[in-house]
Amino acid sequence: MTTHGVVVVHIQAEHGRRLDNFLLARLRGVPRSRVYRMLRRGEVRVNGSRAAPHYRLRRDDAVRIPPHRAREAADPTSIPASAANAVERALRAAVIHEDDNLLVVDKPSGLAVHGGSGVSLGVIEALRRANAEERYELAHRIDRDTSGCLVVAKNRATLLDLHAQFRTGQVKKRYDAIVAGRWPADVRRVELPLLRFVTAQGERRVRGDRRGERARTDFAVVRQLGDDDAGMTATWLMALPKTGRTHQIRVHAAASGHPVVGDDKYAPNQPAAFARSRLLLHATELTLRVDGERRQFRASVPAAFEEFAARFGAPAATKKPL
Repeated sequence: MTTHGVVVVHIQAEHGRRLDNFLLARLRGVPRSRVYRMLRRGEVRVNGSRAAPHYRLRRDDAVRIPPHRAREAADPTSIPASAANAVERALRAAVIHEDDNLLVVDKPSGLAVHGGSGVSLGVIEALRRANAEERYELAHRIDRDTSGCLVVAKNRATLLDLHAQFRTGQVKKRYDAIVAGRWPADVRRVELPLLRFVTAQGERRVRGDRRGERARTDFAVVRQLGDDDAGMTATWLMALPKTGRTHQIRVHAAASGHPVVGDDKYAPNQPAAFARSRLLLHATELTLRVDGERRQFRASVPAAFEEFAARFGAPAATKKPL
């Protein structure tokens, strides 16, 4: 552990970023629970005043970071070779697009985007270990158990451009999900503010709360699945998040009474047959601007979705999965 004294950071390139995300990125090695405790207690100051976690930083803001202790960042070369090599092979096979500025991969379910909170190896650590000359940085995040399109920047200019696109809603996202029960065809939009909190174990969670941030997800039924042998039903959905909140689709689905199959965080009491499944949530498409042109990147829906759907009788398809 290393002890750090008070630091005052004057914001320039990071303007527009949420305060909590800025701190989490800067204070690597500090537990998330400690970062959020700093914010709750007012230990972090912006221009001399308290600021909420969702505060958007402005150019020339002075952010006071209090004394803290941090674990030393793991050296990517120190990660056990067998584990690192397996992840590197999986990522090489999952590349959707790569150029001088960015990398798009089809992230496997179960692989974290970065190490921390008991995870020693994530996408970023594996990429840096494989090619130490590149400055890989996450342009956004998807949950560990969610698969699909993940964008990684290779330089700071690209990173800032991508952050701006995500922040201003220029990036279009499509997810596929299978949820428990029969989703009502007339439920096409869920608007429920989401409030972030940290559990006693230091895990990030969100809940529907009017004090939270605005969040909207549009849903469309892809396929209504029939009954399985136990009489359970499920629905294959397309989810189009219009905002980018933590765990947004999972919470909006659960709040609607139809949690995502395999979701042990927001639907821990699912039937055993559903709970044994991987999380059936997949980032299928991302459309964003690359070199001034709109580009769409697509990660094919994993076989696990069709394998799960095959257990059910099949009413007429509402819309074939893209």
